[in-house]
Amino acid sequence: MSKINLKPLFDNVLIKPLEAEEKTASGIILPDSAKEKPQMGLVVAAGPGRILPKGEKEEMVVKVGQKVMYKKWGGDEVKHGSEDYMMVKQADILAILE
Repeated sequence: MSKINLKPLFDNVLIKPLEAEEKTASGIILPDSAKEKPQMGLVVAAGPGRILPKGEKEEMVVKVGQKVMYKKWGGDEVKHGSEDYMMVKQADILAILE
C-alpha cells in the first residue's frame, strides 16, 4: 500500500477495508455476489478530532495502523487511485482489534 495523501478532517477516519471471506466456516466457497461487505479494516489516516460545542477538543481514540471493526452501514466509500477505502466518523468505529 502506498502513502496516502488524503488528510481526514475533524473526527473522520480513513479505513482500508480487509478482504471479505472467500468461504464460510464450514468450507463453502462464496461467489462474489454472496460476499458481505467487510466490517473490519486498517486505519490509514485519521483527523485531528472534533471541536465540541463548548470549544473543547475531543481527542481521537483510534490511531493509524490499528485494525478496527466499524458499523456495517456507516461511512462513505472513497476511491483514491486504484484503491477503495471507507471514510467513517470515529463514533462509527465499534472496536479496536488487538
